[in-house]
Amino acid sequence: MTTSIGPTGFITVHRGEIVALAVVGIVLGVVALIWPGATLITVAIIFGIYLIASGIFRITAAFLSHDAGTGLRWLTGILGALVLAAGVYCLASPERSLVVLAFVIGFGWIAEGIIDLMAGIQGVVSPRWLAILSGVVSIVAGIVVFTLPTLAVTAFLAFGAVLLIIVSISTLLTLPRKNTVATT
Repeated sequence: MTTSIGPTGFITVHRGEIVALAVVGIVLGVVALIWPGATLITVAIIFGIYLIASGIFRITAAFLSHDAGTGLRWLTGILGALVLAAGVYCLASPERSLVVLAFVIGFGWIAEGIIDLMAGIQGVVSPRWLAILSGVVSIVAGIVVFTLPTLAVTAFLAFGAVLLIIVSISTLLTLPRKNTVATT
């Protein structure tokens, strides 16, 4: 059984695949809520593997790219080495790498909050009050993440898990009825 997705029907997806994907989403969301520590460690390990692969790719690109200038090749190689080192760190200490990730998120929110706040004060954006509010909320959120990094990462996981469950359930509830599905 297949069902067309979209007004033109170009993309055809098997109904069973959609159901399976939604069920997997629900199960993963529930697992993340029941065992947040194990889930976070798994995320850190997968992130570490990704960083190692990305670092190796960048280092290889620095050596093999003949179209880029010498400065760009050096920059790419150095960045690749830093990314590779970050990946090794993630694998060597997954718990600590999550705290580092929280600090990066907190720093990003503070920086974005300062930018929004300044844009609101200077009247660069409209409405000004919304930019100021956004800036203040971002700065406060960044400070909270800095002061409670473990709680922040756990809260991110719980929020993501709940959203995954909600999206997966809504996918199941909005599937076309079997009588509207064409057979192939």
